[in-house]
Amino acid sequence: MNEPCEIWTIGHWTCPIPVFLALLDAHGVELLADVRAHPGSRRNPQFGSDALSKWLPDNGIDYLWVTALGGRRPRQDVDPSINAGWRNASFKNYADYTLGDEYRRGIDELTTIARTRRVAIMCGEPMPWRCHRLLIANTLAAQGWTVCHLISGGDTRRHVLGQWGAAPSVDDDGQVTYPDRSEERAPSARS
Repeated sequence: MNEPCEIWTIGHWTCPIPVFLALLDAHGVELLADVRAHPGSRRNPQFGSDALSKWLPDNGIDYLWVTALGGRRPRQDVDPSINAGWRNASFKNYADYTLGDEYRRGIDELTTIARTRRVAIMCGEPMPWRCHRLLIANTLAAQGWTVCHLISGGDTRRHVLGQWGAAPSVDDDGQVTYPDRSEERAPSARS
């Protein structure tokens, strides 16, 4: 039995088209929102944006590249302590990017669509805890959205804010940040 979810995430990796379509179809996905910075794939050209925009609609699923949510972001001009909980530079750069207006516009675009259609966001990495979809899912969960990850083999995992990666903090406006909490976890020198 499938859990009701409002937004799904999926990584295409080397998934054969019939298996990929079966995963989307099993969860009633109507629109695939591509959140790759560069929506192409040399190894898997069937997952390039040109190919997706043809074979997805032929199978009853619309395709949209949401450029504002693409990964692989450079360093941002942000106080380094705000997202210092991330040790991985790619995740930290993306966490810093989530503080900006362009990212917020991308989230607004995605959630506006998801209010009326069943949406899955897609990147290339199959495991959500190794992909920037994790940070997008944290943002959505902080805003009250139910997010589920489609994992290869048909497994689904409901997203729990902070279950993977740096521990998030959420402010009153729903903004997610990742402060360094290493001192909170370290044992006291006095004990």
